[in-house]
Amino acid sequence: MAPSAAAATGRSAFTPRHVVVPLPPGHRFPMTKYDRLAERLERDGWSLHRSPDATWRQLAQVHALPYLRAVQACRLDSAAERRLGLPQSAALVRRSLASTGGTVAALAEALKRGLGIHLAGGTHHAFAASGEGFCLFNDLVVAARSLRARAPRVLVIDLDVHQGNGTAALAAEDPSLVTYSVHGARNYPFRKVASDLDRALPDGVDDDGYLALIAHDVPWLLRRHAPDAVLYQAGVDVLAGDRYGRMALSLEGVQARDALVARACFAAGVPLAYALGGGYHPDIALTVEAHRLGLETIAAAWREGWTVAAAVADVASVC
Repeated sequence: MAPSAAAATGRSAFTPRHVVVPLPPGHRFPMTKYDRLAERLERDGWSLHRSPDATWRQLAQVHALPYLRAVQACRLDSAAERRLGLPQSAALVRRSLASTGGTVAALAEALKRGLGIHLAGGTHHAFAASGEGFCLFNDLVVAARSLRARAPRVLVIDLDVHQGNGTAALAAEDPSLVTYSVHGARNYPFRKVASDLDRALPDGVDDDGYLALIAHDVPWLLRRHAPDAVLYQAGVDVLAGDRYGRMALSLEGVQARDALVARACFAAGVPLAYALGGGYHPDIALTVEAHRLGLETIAAAWREGWTVAAAVADVASVC
């Protein structure tokens, strides 16, 4: 499928796969899932684009300058590196710049077309002056602040199994950001930071209980806060059997979750920017499939719902 045709169907995405980060053998972070997902989508006819780098100026809108200098020089101390969970390297810095810039680009695309997709990002554990949980920079908050002139109010919908503590902390004094997190009550991070709305769920929650909550909360949040855009952290570590998840959603349940979020946003005429988030199933193919099914569902929801919402908005502006 030609790039323009893929974009017209919503099957277009940014990817940072051009930056390879070597990790020690047996490292627990599933770096290969990103390439495997990109390759599968490309075979299926998606149009993939290189994620642009975030600038250091954009990062400085969110992160403390001493932290940025230490990251740039690969001089985080050993305790900070342990919290991060990834070994410092120039390649990691380059990858993190692309992973952040890709989410900025996805939000810009969403503001233009209604939907923007990034096959990475969702690094919601990064704070102003520290990184943790595999998250060096907070791409969600960098994207929101970089595009504040075009989207003065952004709702972050974080459905990763781990609470977005860094995002919540960064948004606490920022009235332009609204944060919503649905996560495992007994899962990492063990010291959580209050979001605007937190839903802490028990271990073993299944499709029915989880989806009923999303079906209620997301339309309510859109009505209450009337955001100019949604940043969607779509982690699939809610999947049953995920190494770090402790929930019990099926593949179909994860796909239904993504459909609920996308349809609610598009019905309300709210642009949606997607960031990949976590996924740590021992079978990486299952993680990739969960992401793929969700992405196809979101693209289909955009085709079905965005044009209708745009047409209604056009009629309303004339009237």
